[in-house]
Formats: sequence, structure tokens, C-alpha cells
Amino acid sequence: MKRIQYHQYGGPEVMRLEDFEPAPLGADEVLVRVHAAAANPMDFGIRAGRMKHVTGRRFPRAMGYDLAGVVESVGDRVTRLRVGDEVLGGTPIKTAGAFAEAVVTQEKCLVHKPGGLSFEDAAAIPTVGITALQALVTKGKLQPGQAVFVHSCLGGVGRSAVQIALAHRATVAGSCRDSAGAEARDLGVDPVVGFDVDPDSLAGRFDLVLVAAGTLPFRAARTMIKPGGRIISVLPTPANLARSVLPGPFRALIAQPVTEDLETVARAAAEGTLRLPIARTVPLSQAVPALTELEQGGAATRGKLVITPG
Repeated sequence: MKRIQYHQYGGPEVMRLEDFEPAPLGADEVLVRVHAAAANPMDFGIRAGRMKHVTGRRFPRAMGYDLAGVVESVGDRVTRLRVGDEVLGGTPIKTAGAFAEAVVTQEKCLVHKPGGLSFEDAAAIPTVGITALQALVTKGKLQPGQAVFVHSCLGGVGRSAVQIALAHRATVAGSCRDSAGAEARDLGVDPVVGFDVDPDSLAGRFDLVLVAAGTLPFRAARTMIKPGGRIISVLPTPANLARSVLPGPFRALIAQPVTEDLETVARAAAEGTLRLPIARTVPLSQAVPALTELEQGGAATRGKLVITPG
């Protein structure tokens, strides 16, 4: 079988499409024939070695986390899934491997794919959907009627957060590039402001500020929240993690592969209340140059890169 992997940490030049043999199944693991996989910014950061304290130094390492496909075999203790089931989900951070013809992952990282959802649309939602859900609901304690501000509201996590917040009957404001304001308003964001907004103009307006990109200073976010409000960042940098342990409104999120949360995200996608645009779909044979292009110029791209076996 084929997958994208690398033999040392580094830039896009270390990626290779190579033959591999899927690992033997553990008792709680599942072999999935991949029908679609989707790229996330974390794929590039992990390959660059920014998480090597977690991922280790054993090579080759595979790439890709979000996927949708069909179960081919299951371990002895797998109970929710059967051979032939259509699934969506991800892989553990230590193993990865979604950019492949097949991947071994843990049962807890997968749920049944809704029948009306394409494999491509299903692959686009797991990481960003779970991150947004856990930021808003688990960490942010979002309640109906509250006011939410989403910084970078048209990125993958930001767009997911807008839709989840609206589904929870919250009001949503947000920031994006000035040229994309109409798109944000069409999504339900009101008001829409630029990234260079003066926080004093929004002082004390929000119960929850979600920082989905690293360009909103903490002082600005603090100005924007109401007394008792919360600031949640989805960027678990060392500085943000250190700030999280201090008293105050700020918390950084490290998203976790919680099966129930993934089921919630899948259900929202099936109902049409959570959808991510797909900017480009390429076969696995063309994925390395497509990933390289996305990494080097992806800031201007709104929409997912999806990889199919093709």
C-alpha cells in the first residue's frame, strides 16, 4: 500500500509517497480503507518537529489525521464497529497515517459516517469540529442567548465555531480579512470586523471570545469580554498553557479525541448545521505537491484540501 511519510523532521521537502505495510491490529484498533483524508495546519507543524516531545524520533513517520473510509478489519475488543461500516474520524497523534490507501487507528477515534454525507465532506470535519465544540461547550460553557466573538471566523476552527455557536442559539460576531466580510456575514456573523479592529469599540460585549488564530492579543480579548466572561484559545503554545494555569478568564485548549464529541460533530454535519468548504481535491499520487503548495501559500486559502486514493 501507499502513504505519505517522512524519515526526518523538516520542511515539505521531507515528504515522500512510499510503500508501507499496515501494522498488525491491536485489540482496540481498526483497519480503515481510506476514501478521503483532509489536511490541517497541525500536519505541517508535527512534521516540522514541533511536537517531537510527543511524537518521538522513530521513523518513518506517517502524515495525516482526519479521514473517512470503510472498515476492513477490527481488533478483538472492538465492539461499536464492524467490517464494512462507513466511518469518519482520525488517528492518534503519535501514529497519524491518514494520507494513505489504508490506516490503522483506534476505535475511539472513529464514528459511523452519516449516510447522506460524502466521504470528502466527512473527512473535512473531525479535527476542526471537535476543537470548536470543545472550545465553546467544554471549556467555554456556552449557553443559549450568549454573545460569542470568534477571532478568525473563516478558518477551519473559526468557521466550525460560528456554526456550532449559532446552533446553540448564541449570537456570533467575528473577525476576518476585510475582503471576506460578505462571506462571514453570509455565514451568520454580525458584526464582522477586520483583524485590526480597535478592541475598545467592542469593550464588554461578549460572554466568550474564541481565539482561533494567534493574532489577537490577550489584552484585546480581555477588553472585549463581559465581567465573568471567558477567553478560549485553540493554540496550546507554551505561553498560552502557562497563562491557562493562572487565575483569570483565559484558558488554552488541547483538543482530545472524545468519541461522544465526534458523534456530535458527525450528527451536526448530517443535519447540515456544520459544513466545511472544500477548496481542492487531489488523488494521493498528487498529494505531496498539493500539500507543499498549501503549506507555503495556504493563508489565502479558505477551504479544505482533501486527498483521495484516486
